[in-house]
Amino acid sequence: MTKDDLIKKYNVPGPRYTSYPTVPHWVNNPNQEDWKKEIKKTFELSNSKEGISVYVHLPYCESLCTFCGCNMRVSNNHKVELPYIQTVLDEWDLYVAEFIEKPIIKEIHLGGGTPTYFSPENLTKLIDGICSKGTVAEGPEFSFEGHPKNTTKQHLQTLFDLGFKRVSLGIQDFDPKVQNIINRVQPYDMVKEVTENAREIGYTSVNFDLIYGLPLQTMDSVIGTINLVKSLKPDRIAFYSYAHVPWEAGSQRKFTESDLPKDSEKRALYDKGKSMFFEMNYGEIGMDHFALPEDPLFKAIENNTLHRNFMGYTANSTQLMVGLGVSSISDSWYCFAQNSKSISEHKSLVDKGIFPIVKGHVLTATEVNSRQHILNLMCHFYTEWTQDEFLETMIQKALPKLQVMEEEGILNLTANSLEVTELGKMFVRNICMLLDPKLDGQVREKMFSKTI
Repeated sequence: MTKDDLIKKYNVPGPRYTSYPTVPHWVNNPNQEDWKKEIKKTFELSNSKEGISVYVHLPYCESLCTFCGCNMRVSNNHKVELPYIQTVLDEWDLYVAEFIEKPIIKEIHLGGGTPTYFSPENLTKLIDGICSKGTVAEGPEFSFEGHPKNTTKQHLQTLFDLGFKRVSLGIQDFDPKVQNIINRVQPYDMVKEVTENAREIGYTSVNFDLIYGLPLQTMDSVIGTINLVKSLKPDRIAFYSYAHVPWEAGSQRKFTESDLPKDSEKRALYDKGKSMFFEMNYGEIGMDHFALPEDPLFKAIENNTLHRNFMGYTANSTQLMVGLGVSSISDSWYCFAQNSKSISEHKSLVDKGIFPIVKGHVLTATEVNSRQHILNLMCHFYTEWTQDEFLETMIQKALPKLQVMEEEGILNLTANSLEVTELGKMFVRNICMLLDPKLDGQVREKMFSKTI
């Protein structure tokens, strides 16, 4: 079977596995007392050893990017900033009140929306408010997502002074026709200025987010984009597959399936990008990520410490990740909890002293076990087991399909291990699906984006 044949066969809807169980399969919903119990348990087990991570969702944007599937609000009224930040800080107080000691803050990540929609002064209020209730760990990893159009030098300097050393810039594609159809116009010179400002100030890691499979994207536009990226040489590159989910993100109805590269054509864009990254001396990090050899993410692969959560790949692992703000997801390792997607409901609940969670999932012992094996595959393309009755049962159940994948050159299977081959890396999500009892081999349309 040729590579193109494999792509057609395995390009089916499937989870991205930033969590396990995946969000559509959350059924064991925690109530307020359940959630307090879960965060206390994990905090007491892990705070002194590894600290905690904090993710803050800042949902506001000045314009709508039509490819985006994130929870965001378009507004040019910047008076919304301060009330929203105050609600986030009040939510943080709810967590701190449950902790038996000051949290050791290992990671903070600002996501969106557009974090740099907020003024440097208001971002200072936010970060000072979080850090004042805890102790910042030695060698913390503070990062934020920046829109090149509004990430000013003052933003960069202010956040650097607050401890941020990593910035991720949303590039997507430099081709003007692609930028126009996704309503994300940001010329190369603008990105160059922000990148150079970050390096001048002292940022140790600059990441570029690129997307393949966008509407009107071609091989020439991807090659042109990556050649421009080469001239700026970011420390990290995330090369994501565009997730077309118009039933979830109404903005994606601005274009149709006919505007999108499909199947082997889409995969060819990724393969070309990947080969160009290798030529530029980047190493592959997990799925869809690349880093230069001196970057901590690259070293995490070498040290076998790479971790993946709702913030993406990280060189650190903390069992407790507190999500603040609308739609944020918190993770205690044993339980997930997602906040309301409504700004008004989020505020109303926090004002009443209630955790603003609207759904989640308390994991069973079996699910915790499955989670670790799927995480191993997503981070290291390898997992092994010893006297693991559940996984052995899953392997036996999926054995005919796994054996076919082995014959196709996608994986290597032994009595107690599974390793993804170089060819198989593009199908890692398909492999995980076979070890996911929640799916039982069945995935409904309009549940997940395509795997490739």
